[in-house]
Amino acid sequence: MVKRKIIEINEEKCNGCGLCIPNCPEGAIQMIDGKARLISDLFCDGLGACLGHCPQGAITIVEREAEPYDESKVMANIVKQGKNVVKAHLHHLKEHGEVKYLNQAVDYLKKHRIEIPLPNIGEKPVMRCGCPGSEAKDFSKEDASIDTGKSHSQLRQWPVQLHLVSPQAPYFQGRDVVLAADCTAYALGDFHGEFLKGRGLAIACPKLDSDKEIYVEKLTEMIDKAKINTLTVVIMQVPCCRGLLEIAKQAAGKASRKIPIKPVIVGIRGEILSEDWVNV
Repeated sequence: MVKRKIIEINEEKCNGCGLCIPNCPEGAIQMIDGKARLISDLFCDGLGACLGHCPQGAITIVEREAEPYDESKVMANIVKQGKNVVKAHLHHLKEHGEVKYLNQAVDYLKKHRIEIPLPNIGEKPVMRCGCPGSEAKDFSKEDASIDTGKSHSQLRQWPVQLHLVSPQAPYFQGRDVVLAADCTAYALGDFHGEFLKGRGLAIACPKLDSDKEIYVEKLTEMIDKAKINTLTVVIMQVPCCRGLLEIAKQAAGKASRKIPIKPVIVGIRGEILSEDWVNV
């Protein structure tokens, strides 16, 4: 047994929809007695690919004593489900930079003479702090009425992607902050005027982004060290988007300071379906 990150499914919250099952590349979740359940610690890599697919927020990542993840047993499990499942698993490992497990998976396929097109194997690229695209910029002291066209931009910082921002950047210090799912700014006709004006911003996608545990750490640091005032989480109505709210709740639960969080759910036609402050 080792202490490591692994998923945990809240049985009371789970409504048995099953959306998490096809979105677990390791086949670690099955439906048993109408509830999604982790069938074995051995199959769960703890990366949380299923996290953003639960509309009830029943899946979280915890750190506990568990059996070590076993790539060979995962492969033995998923090859029975067909080549498409194996390919999805391989690309999942590549996307998360899990070179060690990816090599183990390839070795398993070669050993058992299973021919499947393989993704290129290489070290995960590291974003260096000197990247011009991630250089921090704070526009908050400039004229807020800069005209970039028919409407005015309310963006007062750069960068905005949660992987790239520094949680202690000056534009977060003591500010109200918006954590927005990538799609929301395209769905909402007046995203800048409605939510962005006077606030710090971080954007993320709970379905496509990797290393989401880093998001929890960064948001926790914003709350505790940057001492942000409030966190507004703007997400779409689609089930996978609720993973971003769960990430925010996890961070708020870990933080020593307590701040109000307001989930805002946006319809795919741009209408605001709900918004209300919650306590975590």
